[in-house]
Amino acid sequence: MTTTFERPTQMPQGGFDPGRLQTFMMDVIKDMSGAVTSIMCALGDRLGLFAALATGAPATSAELAERVGLDERYTREWLAAMTSAGYLEYDAASGRYAMPLEHAPVLAQEGGMLFLGGAFQQLLGLFGPLDALMDAFRSGEGLPESAYPPHLRLGMERISAGWLETQLVQQWIPAYDGLGEALTRGAVVADVGCGSGQALIVLARAFPSSRFTGYDLSPYAVARARTNAERAGVGDRVRFEQRDILDGLPDSYDLVMTLDALHDFPSPQRVLGIVRAAIRAGGTYMLMDIRSSERLEESRGPIASILYGTSVLYCLPTSRASGGAGLGTMGLPESAVLELSRKAGFGMARRLPIENPFNVLYELKP
Repeated sequence: MTTTFERPTQMPQGGFDPGRLQTFMMDVIKDMSGAVTSIMCALGDRLGLFAALATGAPATSAELAERVGLDERYTREWLAAMTSAGYLEYDAASGRYAMPLEHAPVLAQEGGMLFLGGAFQQLLGLFGPLDALMDAFRSGEGLPESAYPPHLRLGMERISAGWLETQLVQQWIPAYDGLGEALTRGAVVADVGCGSGQALIVLARAFPSSRFTGYDLSPYAVARARTNAERAGVGDRVRFEQRDILDGLPDSYDLVMTLDALHDFPSPQRVLGIVRAAIRAGGTYMLMDIRSSERLEESRGPIASILYGTSVLYCLPTSRASGGAGLGTMGLPESAVLELSRKAGFGMARRLPIENPFNVLYELKP
């Protein structure tokens, strides 16, 4: 079947604006440039080029290639791409390239709050099943987690590391009345949709008297979480279990956490009810989800476009594959979270004053 697009017989109201066309064309070129540059950044991150430039002296292409153990010609072309994009600086007199000090936290400081290396790696994973995604557009079906390469979860893990290490204990826990004290005394904690286990590992290091269990449907995530806990030296206080949250939780808890996962579950309403039933008297549900609005006209700009694109590439198709509602990345604005919480039987639900351009943090109590 061939689809043809005919020229409209009537111009849009107001007529054709050549200036608007030119502006839009330049915007599209900038976006295309950003896409290509992001792939170049993924290469620089994975090959160690950014790290070598951030920690070493300015270098020619030959010096950098030798420093990292790469081919000079490929390295020179990559350096040209990064310089033309404004990510690196080039001194024509010496033929050397350098990374500005201000760029290092974003490109080369692994585990820092501003580091985006994980985001570049995640992009590679998101693009992996593109052909299968086009089939899903036609059929309305979904894509299982297994359709995505390991880069996706590894990238997510690296993205999470920065804000969990710098904010979870330092900012989020103190925002909940009495939670820090309870964890210090010794609390029973569950992380639903724990991924690679980083949140519980951070908490286990900070609160050794508490005990922690992470649940995730993905066997890959559970295996990765167990390995991470052993490497962090907290394997005696943290355990991980492969489990479908819709089968219920096997224990009761002083704290249940769901971080950036509720919108991906097949039935957020059922999940909230299951969590509510598992929280002990006086306990707390820490819920973090994506900052979004129910009004599309309020969701503009680069962050919104990244989140909606992530929804198309991952959140929507994986939800469809599991028989879920297909809410997508932006499917749980604050109004929806508070309404679902009320229906699940939580007596108190409030948004906490934690500023983050991507996420919103909530406190829910039975």
